Amino acid sequence: MSDGASMTARRRDAGAIFALALAVRLAVVAWAAGRFPPTADGTYYQRIAERISAGLGYTWLWPDGVVTYAAHYPVGYPGAVGALYALLGAHPAVAMVLNAALGALAALAVHRLAARAAPRSRAVPALSGALVALHPGLVAYTPALMTEGVTGSLVACAAWASARARERRPALAPFAVLGLLVGAATLVRPQTLLLAPLFAVLALVGSPPGDGVPIRGPIAGRAARVARRVAPVLLTVAAALLVCAPWTARNCVRMNQCALVSVNGGWNLLIGADPASTGAWSPIQVPEACREVFDEAGKDACFGREARRYIAEHPGAWLGLVPRKLAATFDYCGAAGWYLHASNPAAFSEGDKVALGAVETVFERVVLLFALVWAARKPAQAPGALHERARGPSLAQRALVLARLALFAVGVVAALHVHAWVGYLALLGLALLQGRALLRAPVLAVAALAVLAATAATHAVFFGAGRYALVAFPLLSGLAALAAARQSSELPRAGAPRPASDDAASAPPVGRGSNDELL
Repeated sequence: MSDGASMTARRRDAGAIFALALAVRLAVVAWAAGRFPPTADGTYYQRIAERISAGLGYTWLWPDGVVTYAAHYPVGYPGAVGALYALLGAHPAVAMVLNAALGALAALAVHRLAARAAPRSRAVPALSGALVALHPGLVAYTPALMTEGVTGSLVACAAWASARARERRPALAPFAVLGLLVGAATLVRPQTLLLAPLFAVLALVGSPPGDGVPIRGPIAGRAARVARRVAPVLLTVAAALLVCAPWTARNCVRMNQCALVSVNGGWNLLIGADPASTGAWSPIQVPEACREVFDEAGKDACFGREARRYIAEHPGAWLGLVPRKLAATFDYCGAAGWYLHASNPAAFSEGDKVALGAVETVFERVVLLFALVWAARKPAQAPGALHERARGPSLAQRALVLARLALFAVGVVAALHVHAWVGYLALLGLALLQGRALLRAPVLAVAALAVLAATAATHAVFFGAGRYALVAFPLLSGLAALAAARQSSELPRAGAPRPASDDAASAPPVGRGSNDELL
């Protein structure tokens, strides 16, 4: 097939993936809109969005009629929903359609990322996009007025922007776009800000050779190289912070103390540091020192101080909760069934919840297994490795092979057993064993691993819940499809031609991130 025909076919595939993802989500919305009112945190998002749409701002009306400024929940999701409510009416179906559109964009973003990872294959990108489009947990969560699915979609789009920034080096504009997307995701889920520098670095480490500033002497050349690496990262972080800056300023004025996005970090830390904690969410136990603190931001700060005091006094007990927190996050998601059943048990029974949870769990475990297969492959050989290979493997190389085999076995057993969280950690460990070769991996793969690691680290500190893993599922689904990719093990030569891409820029060289040899 010619390059032009390939580009046209890929564009058709991308459109089909987006249409499929949108159609199945809109079908769920049509079924759910009149049946499932907001519940759990969705109740608060709905009320805040209604007040925003009425021009009352992010404020809270208490039962006694008192109205106070608030910032407990992140503003991004209720702010976006409130804007739509102002235009279309304050009906939860409007928020569900927003969820559907963003979910479809996630499928499109993963398809485009996979097209860069496997530039000579139509099947692998199509499979990647289809896994996101039809993911039972993501699709069934569409009616939920919750933030995890939205965050996962924005993160997938940010990873897509990172891949485009990699292709367009040394241009800085794509890094600004990347920062704006991460900033939008930060307004929905504040810890997403950690991905701004990570995704910027990801775009830089795989940038094509020969894209730099002319070097005139060793000192000038070194300074130019540092500037070329640092400036895009700083720009990305600055753009993300710029998106949040108006809301941060509002919090400084209205909440009696500054907060980047929301004032619930202390609450969440205390929930995960309670002596009776199970590792999952539980009603907060108000410490004696905070009982007379009623200001929203002040109470959160007090909770944070008490949590840190407990951690400092009982570090072993707090660290001992980490496995339980990770288990609560990764062993079983079930967020969609939980939400639908909690919203309307008559329309979605306990049996329905169990059935959906079983289908979702099987799907996610299969995704984990294929992701493990991708990570267990022997990394692509760097230039000059063939000469070393002819001399036979060293003792360190043999130990590495054994470590890779052991981690793969542990991951597979965990994926087929109850404790999937061990399998996800094994996946991260296998990826790290690739060493510097991981830097040559496709953006889709490294972004998926970065989001998984950030999710695990965040909820190891705070507390776990299955719905929090949804943030990583779009990119992990795309990563799983890369196990089917068959790419050349040759690394690209500087100046070598690249296969045509259906985007404005060329796709990365075929060999970048190829991983075709098992163990």
